[in-house]
Amino acid sequence: MSTRVYYVPSINIMGKGCLGDIGPYIQELKLRKALVVTDKFLMKCGIAAKVLTILDGAGIPYAIYDDVKPNPTCKNVHDGVDFLIANDCDFLISIGGGSPQDTAKAIGIIATNGGHITQYEGAHKSANKSLPIVAINTTSGTSSEVTVNYVITDEDRKVKMVMVDKNSLATISVNDPELMVDKPADLTAATGMDALTHAIEALVTPGAYPVTDATALAAVEIIFNYLPRTVKNGHDIEAREQMVYAIFLGGLAFNNAGLGYVHAMAHQLGGVYDLPHGVCNAMLLPYVEEENAKYVPEKFRNIAKAIGCEVAGKSDKECADFVVEAIKALSKEVGIPSKLSELGVNEVDLDLLAENAMKDACAPGNPFIPTKEEVITLFKKIL
Repeated sequence: MSTRVYYVPSINIMGKGCLGDIGPYIQELKLRKALVVTDKFLMKCGIAAKVLTILDGAGIPYAIYDDVKPNPTCKNVHDGVDFLIANDCDFLISIGGGSPQDTAKAIGIIATNGGHITQYEGAHKSANKSLPIVAINTTSGTSSEVTVNYVITDEDRKVKMVMVDKNSLATISVNDPELMVDKPADLTAATGMDALTHAIEALVTPGAYPVTDATALAAVEIIFNYLPRTVKNGHDIEAREQMVYAIFLGGLAFNNAGLGYVHAMAHQLGGVYDLPHGVCNAMLLPYVEEENAKYVPEKFRNIAKAIGCEVAGKSDKECADFVVEAIKALSKEVGIPSKLSELGVNEVDLDLLAENAMKDACAPGNPFIPTKEEVITLFKKIL
């Protein structure tokens, strides 16, 4: 039996109102001063302020770096490193979805390893553990707060660099659904479909094993049951809390099993067109899984069962077809666009997108490795 290594943050705080309990956990780290990494929107709308109030009450000093972009860039990272040094900070508190979380991870890695962030593209390139990170999540989807993955856009190459690095893992993750209630429906839908993509890709990848299967299947079931409710009513706190559990479970699954070509292709759309990652994943997911089902149809039986299919008497192919159609229906229900052309994607770029997807760090985790022409064909299905 091959050895399995399961990565998870040391402390994971979750549930309605849990933000109010984080002070003592941060104090236990016995660190000097935090660099708070967030974005302008979260500062303006008051979500970051909720965290800062907790820090003030606990007497935790901090400086604020709020220049993170939706698809964070190399410049974002190195500006953040300069700000960290200038303000003599020795740990990070990230507030936000995947963008601030990923930026904080990158800053933490550069702070302890040096060099340029482009040097760390790929798997486990750093030698030293990141600065400690307290990762406070505000969206129901990316799971970056609990994973060893982070993504930074190289603005010169227009490529999203995927880093898989155990040294980037947060020390503490925080998932309070009360931080998510005011998020708009389109963002809720996109991040929720991102979480579904994490879970399904983790289930079909060759890297899956019983522990990751269990958490991923639980995530799939919760997302199908509760994502439509959170999109319809963002203040449905029961649904929001269930989605918190789903993103945590799905995050642990793909963190330890891997991802595949949905993410490999979505990263390129984000790098070239600066499109929302969750939307790209949602659009690609049913079509990539339709192809994956030709190679590992047996993997879809349990997924179908988790989302309400009566699998007894059905073939593996019938179960896979059910899953593909269910994903399409869920995407439509929560308002995901159906065509990339609506988002400004041009057919002339498909060759470049496909070529870069094949180099993506997530690509080897797919159940089969498509040719460049097959990747282009997949893009064309949603063009």
